[in-house]
Amino acid sequence: MPTPVSECLYCQNNETLHNLMIKICDLEVSQLFLFREQTYRGRCNVVYKDHGVDFHELTDEQRSLFMKDVARAGKAIAEAFSPDKINYGAYGDKISHLHFHVVPKYSYGYGFGGVFEMNPQKVILSDAEYSEIIEKIKPGL
Repeated sequence: MPTPVSECLYCQNNETLHNLMIKICDLEVSQLFLFREQTYRGRCNVVYKDHGVDFHELTDEQRSLFMKDVARAGKAIAEAFSPDKINYGAYGDKISHLHFHVVPKYSYGYGFGGVFEMNPQKVILSDAEYSEIIEKIKPGL
């Protein structure tokens, strides 16, 4: 059953969202957020502008623009942090709002060689550290 807009984390743009993520900027058809949980340094989320749309329901043009945003975020993260690999994940079991996790992985780091853990709760940073990460990502966008 799809999540109604009234219960959607991204559409409500409330304290729950702000406790999980920090908005970096608007992209062409989406928004880019930095996860507060930074076990994977530079981990972000690209969130499509409209609620309740599944990937296969996008028009060719919408899909192309969204994937351009995802690639743009991945490139900016790669330039900022030089990860060994970037994992991409699109899940929607509990939140019916199209979004892609962009997760940099490091060969010396947590979970390398496996599927990224959604919320490992290992690394929470200070506001200054979040700002530093965001400022490293922004020039690549």
